[in-house]
Amino acid sequence: MTPDQYCQEKAVQSGSSFYYSFLYLPLEKRRAITALYAFCREVDDVVDECTDVSVARTKLAWWRQEVDAIFNEGQGHKPSHPVAKALADVSATFNLTAQRLKEIIDGMEMDLNYNRYADFETLRHYCYHVASVVGLCSAEIFGYRNPKTLRYAEDLGLAFQLTNIIRDVGEDACRDRIYLPQDDLARFGVTSEDILNSRETDGFRQLMEFQIERAEGYYARAFAALPAEDRKNQRPGIIMAGIYEALLKEIKADGCHVLRQRVRLTPMRKLWIAWTTWMRG
Repeated sequence: MTPDQYCQEKAVQSGSSFYYSFLYLPLEKRRAITALYAFCREVDDVVDECTDVSVARTKLAWWRQEVDAIFNEGQGHKPSHPVAKALADVSATFNLTAQRLKEIIDGMEMDLNYNRYADFETLRHYCYHVASVVGLCSAEIFGYRNPKTLRYAEDLGLAFQLTNIIRDVGEDACRDRIYLPQDDLARFGVTSEDILNSRETDGFRQLMEFQIERAEGYYARAFAALPAEDRKNQRPGIIMAGIYEALLKEIKADGCHVLRQRVRLTPMRKLWIAWTTWMRG
């Protein structure tokens, strides 16, 4: 199996909505974004699958060495993991940097240090590392002319991560993780025990509606910042936004029952959103 094939399998197996946003890209850009996505999945899996924190830290340290190897290959240091090899083939072409890849790892490592977030500013710092940096890397791959597009990419990544947090409240609670800011919980009269015990009070529903409104605000901020001349190149992100905004609407229409179920869009609906968004240009 080639490095590209490994990355492709990783993307397909994840079942993520991101896969649908890659479908219409030219081959080289699709190779690059798939390698980036596979990298994110690998380092995220370290945190999610390792029950021993010390083992997880060791594995993340190893991934930092792999990132160094990607960018020092000419000095005799070669990456060994298929994902790192795939990234080594595309990093120079698409301006992917060691600093940004390590920032993503830093974000994943925050999950080993925190399972609660005191306020939105603290959560925003986490979201920047695990999602906004991915958005910045993606913008480089998709291509842009106006540097304002990077502001769009940063806010869009934040919007995506907030959507993930809203969708996964129940699943995260099963791992004793609450990403919803603690001061927001207090504002709506919701306790951590309510969330850990799946108690869907009126306050919880209002809390989730507030979180949805915040996420929608970041989608609006992102698209307000996107320069018209870069809209065509940035269509994959626009596709992803269409899928995720549809997901938010489903969650809200369903009554925000995210503690006991994970709302999903069907693959056919995701494909329809992707195709119609791409055709609109």
